[in-house]
Amino acid sequence: MVTEELTVFSPKPPTEKFPIVGLGGSAGSLEALELFFTHLPAQTGAAFVVVTHLGPQQSELVQVLQGFTSLPVLQATDGLRVRPDHVYVIPPNYDISLLHSTLLLFAPTQPQARRLPIDFFFQSLAKDAHDRAVCVILSGLGSDGTIGLKMVVENFGMVMVQQPETALFDSMPRSALATEFVDFVLPPEDMPAKLLEYIERPLLTRPPRELAPESKSKPAHALQKIFMLIRSQTGHDFTYYKRNTLFRRIERRMNSHQIKEFTHYVRYLQEHPKEVELLFKELLIGVTKFFRDSEAYKSLQTQLIPLLEKKPAESTIRVWAPGASTGEEAYSLAMLILECLDQIDPRKYLKVQIFATDINPEGIDYARLGHYPENIAGDVSPERLRRFFHKVDVGYQIRKEVRDIVVFALHNLSKDAPFTKLDLLCCRNLLIYLSSDLQRNLLPIFHYALNPGGLLFLGPSENVTGFQDLFTPLDIKWKISRRSESPASLSRLANFPFSLARHPAAPAHPVGIMNASSPRREGEAFATLVQKVLLRYYAPPAVVINGKGEILFVNGRTGKYLEPAPGLSGMNLFDMAREELNYEISGAAHRAMQTRQDAVLEEVRLKTEAGYELIRLTVKYLSEPDALAGLLLVVFENLPQPKRSQRRKKAPELEPDGRDAALVALEKELKYTKSRLQTTIEEMESSVEELKSTNEELQSTNEEAMTNKEEMQSLNEELMTLNMQYLSKTDELSQAANDMKNLLDSTELAIIFLDNSMVVKRFTPPVSRIINLLPSDVGRPILHFANNLQHSTLVDDVQLVLDRLITLESSIQTKNGEWYVMRILPYRTLDNYISGAVITFTEVTGMKRLEQELQESTRLAESIIETVREPLLALDRDLRVLTMSKAFATFFRINTEAVKGESINTLSGGAWSQPDLHRRLLKLLNNEAREFENVELEADFPEIGHRRVRLYGRRISSQGSKTDRILLSVEML
Repeated sequence: MVTEELTVFSPKPPTEKFPIVGLGGSAGSLEALELFFTHLPAQTGAAFVVVTHLGPQQSELVQVLQGFTSLPVLQATDGLRVRPDHVYVIPPNYDISLLHSTLLLFAPTQPQARRLPIDFFFQSLAKDAHDRAVCVILSGLGSDGTIGLKMVVENFGMVMVQQPETALFDSMPRSALATEFVDFVLPPEDMPAKLLEYIERPLLTRPPRELAPESKSKPAHALQKIFMLIRSQTGHDFTYYKRNTLFRRIERRMNSHQIKEFTHYVRYLQEHPKEVELLFKELLIGVTKFFRDSEAYKSLQTQLIPLLEKKPAESTIRVWAPGASTGEEAYSLAMLILECLDQIDPRKYLKVQIFATDINPEGIDYARLGHYPENIAGDVSPERLRRFFHKVDVGYQIRKEVRDIVVFALHNLSKDAPFTKLDLLCCRNLLIYLSSDLQRNLLPIFHYALNPGGLLFLGPSENVTGFQDLFTPLDIKWKISRRSESPASLSRLANFPFSLARHPAAPAHPVGIMNASSPRREGEAFATLVQKVLLRYYAPPAVVINGKGEILFVNGRTGKYLEPAPGLSGMNLFDMAREELNYEISGAAHRAMQTRQDAVLEEVRLKTEAGYELIRLTVKYLSEPDALAGLLLVVFENLPQPKRSQRRKKAPELEPDGRDAALVALEKELKYTKSRLQTTIEEMESSVEELKSTNEELQSTNEEAMTNKEEMQSLNEELMTLNMQYLSKTDELSQAANDMKNLLDSTELAIIFLDNSMVVKRFTPPVSRIINLLPSDVGRPILHFANNLQHSTLVDDVQLVLDRLITLESSIQTKNGEWYVMRILPYRTLDNYISGAVITFTEVTGMKRLEQELQESTRLAESIIETVREPLLALDRDLRVLTMSKAFATFFRINTEAVKGESINTLSGGAWSQPDLHRRLLKLLNNEAREFENVELEADFPEIGHRRVRLYGRRISSQGSKTDRILLSVEML
């Protein structure tokens, strides 16, 4: 049930694609989340959604997580669109899902103990983000997240699980690991680095891999080599599986090993047989759950009840579920059928037999146990749990009454014979992984396996296109069809899946046939020669062909019966047969191939130079040995001609007159004509059926083309909208560039922008006063230009800034006498990427001149003070000694250079530290008094003893303005 207040939003898919990471956990996951976000950089390009088992009153998780990361942490709200580099937290007492990168909140329908919010979110994440989805399972109790991670893997996403040894509660990580679909098992602090490594090579940035054209990184035979390695180790052939799906599965395994080239992965498979097993499991990924698409099972139930009511009492309901994986679908069918039996006449006993098959032995073993985790409670209703399951310590066990009606077996749909006389065939989400050729050969077999009126139950993405004459749709949405009464043609049934593999052609020399039928040892050369001679002189002329008439082997002289066809045709028996034999050979070969029995034609007339001869034409269907199975052996045998002398000796009454002879000839010709007509009709029927199939395929192609046209129109509209947005952005950038240019020009600062190679990218006009740059010099290195600076290490300074990413500042002078403050700092982009350096020159010539004048004035004042004969002392605003006259230093026996900068309070051992004097000096500095005089001071001086002096103080002025300096004059008493 949806929450009462839902934000209205437009479900338009966002144009921006970015990874979405779902983090699920329960008990003990807070510590793991702290370690994860503490080690997560500030910019990843991914969005993070945290889903935990929160109680109804727990709402502090947002504030707690915000203390671990600099990323914005928000509580999810209904209709909130996720953005990169943001963290979203599930609110308490809600389930959360994702649609078109928008978060949706749902009021929970299950009690708190049975809720599975992590599975709920992961499943929507897989369907919405596909290969951009990443799910992370952290510490927690139970098995929540296990079903969801399978959906993520099915849609080519990535799965990370916390290392169980590092988890406070390892139930959820171990349940995830049991699926064997986990890409990385790491402690939480190591997950961010691996996640960023995965994001840097997303599948969307890689072009789709095809077998052709061939390239160095993707040779055309690499996939066949992988198939061969899998088949040699597991016995299963994936040749007829869809290429795109296989490539994505293989690339997932390659990514987990940091392998970029298919050829390198082939080598890795050769060196690591265990990886072949893992790849085999990856290709067989079985993403299933109980009552997947519950609405589809409800529709199936309405169709099953009438079928069961028509079944006679004591009969058997036969069901086949190929691709059963771990058994959830087969058991769902069993429960559904048992519920249907409850709704019909209870006195009518019907036996139920369900065949669940798969090629994965581990999946079959798991299904036979019938033991499933607790999280199935989200898919199975409480009523079904009570009726069909036992509650055990760590999950649920299927009851024996259900397990007894389901038979699990290993079965390869592409080569093993099907189960027959079925009332229901459930093949959901399996055909989508198979090639179109294999699908076209399987659907007639499904028709053959079903009883008249039997049901075919396919997945929502599968259909019976091209075979509408075999199945009648009952529910178009959920792909439920009924077997029609029209029988499948023999040409369709002849293409059983186990005969799809091409038979090896027979070798083109007689020894090849002999080796195929009776292998010989190396020491049997004599016997071989004898056999060759016998075949040459005593065996009749014969050829071996395949179903298309291509000649694979020739024995004896066949020139009487065959002749080269005109043009550049190949060795085809139907083209090379003489005119009188063409029809007979093609008809006999067709019958032999259809019936898989020998076809013999007696007294076939063959025109030769001596007249007509009679021959026996035999077409033998070869069923053994295996190397020749499915091929045809065409034998030409001459029949003895009747002697005329014997015919003359016959009694006149036995000889037919001319009329009877003509009648016999006409009857014989009529017989041949009927036979030809029958064969022609059969061939025409086969051609009509093929044309129907082709027409249906063309109609389907036309519908797809119309759909593609509509999608292209929609895409074109989106591109036009995007183009307008780009034009608007371009105008904004142009305006910003104009504003920036005017800003830089108005500052009159000399600025040079360099890239990492010290090539000039841009500069302002005032630079020409320092370095001779012209607008055409953009794109040239800075070291190519002469400058007007008395500074020879400019290039070295720039390189130092680029190497150490520091800022350098110095005052430099030009050869013209101008002064500039030069600052060199790294050029940082908005995403904190170093893209060069910036050099700024700020003119400080006036300040330098003032500084020089001040220094000169200071030196002049100091020289005046030093030359006067009165004891004088100059102090700064902190009452520290600036300078003193030579008379002052002589009288008080002070070293002038030693006391510069010393406070007057510590001068002469503190003799000048008098409160009254200190107060008067502060009044001068604070403009409270202009001067003071006749202040007597009596103190003990270290060098001259006890003395009494009179002091005069005045604040020094410069050009009518007061300074922060004081002149103190001393008179001896």
